[in-house]
Amino acid sequence: MLGATRLAAAGIVLTALSALAALAAPAASAADTSFPNKPVRIIAASTGTSGDLLARYLGQRLSERWQQPVVTENRSGAGAVIAAEVAARAAPDGYTVHLGQHGSFSAAPSLYRKLSYDPLKDFAPITFYAYVPLLIVAHPSFAPGSLKELVEYAKTRPGAINYGSGGVGLIGHLNFELLNVTAGLKLVHVPYKGVGASLTAVMSGEVQLGTVPVPVALPQVVAGKVKAYANTGARRFAGAPNIPTVAEVGFPGFEAVTWFGMFAPARTPSDRIGVLNRDMVAAIGAPATRTWLISQGADPSPGTPEALTAFLKGDIEKWAKVIRAAGIQAE
Repeated sequence: MLGATRLAAAGIVLTALSALAALAAPAASAADTSFPNKPVRIIAASTGTSGDLLARYLGQRLSERWQQPVVTENRSGAGAVIAAEVAARAAPDGYTVHLGQHGSFSAAPSLYRKLSYDPLKDFAPITFYAYVPLLIVAHPSFAPGSLKELVEYAKTRPGAINYGSGGVGLIGHLNFELLNVTAGLKLVHVPYKGVGASLTAVMSGEVQLGTVPVPVALPQVVAGKVKAYANTGARRFAGAPNIPTVAEVGFPGFEAVTWFGMFAPARTPSDRIGVLNRDMVAAIGAPATRTWLISQGADPSPGTPEALTAFLKGDIEKWAKVIRAAGIQAE
């Protein structure tokens, strides 16, 4: 997602960005009016994940627009790194695109000693797609009643409060490490095998805290099985408007989300990037798509290739600092 300050601005100028992309599209597509004239594939990570669902939904909308099959190809493993590796080696002809995401683009360069691709050099950005904020949650019996109270409580108990995540180096882990750095805390990480297992640990009281994507956490918040302290996005989520952001609670600029963007292999012709941007921005910005994305816990944020490039550079730098400070390495 766009950095904390930039995201607030992005919410205001999103319509303008989409309009600019639409204005630029006729000139871009004029060089190749036949594109696409055969099936297109979207390389995404594991089946059944948020990224997989987003890729398939966008593929359906594009297939309707292009009157061509758009097939989602899943490549599981290493927190979406395997999918990115495959996409980086694909032919740069516009017929293979990739749903990039936080783990494989922003965090991976700092988490892995050897990465077979460079997110900035080996891909041509098309458009930001959407981001999924997280909720910081706790067992209902945990004493602090708000995030502000939690911070004050934790400062007097360094190393005594545990948080669960879905795994080392994933956004749930990095979220709390960012909070540790930002608020001067020493919360202790307990990794689990998946987000569901980490949420179960919070609900049972095995760990005091967790940070879970909105669509997974919200039903348990509504059911009273966990309490939500804050949303980790830079703005309140439309599907849970009563939950404040971490930034609102007293930490300006705080943001830790799972984001998704569309990329093509590097050296894909610029005219085809123009067509892809035009049509993806139109599909993502459609009212029906927005409604569907919000129902999935995602917030749509389409824009220009340049905006995605600028965001990605900033996000890589941001998480590199957090990962170095916490001494995290991918397992």
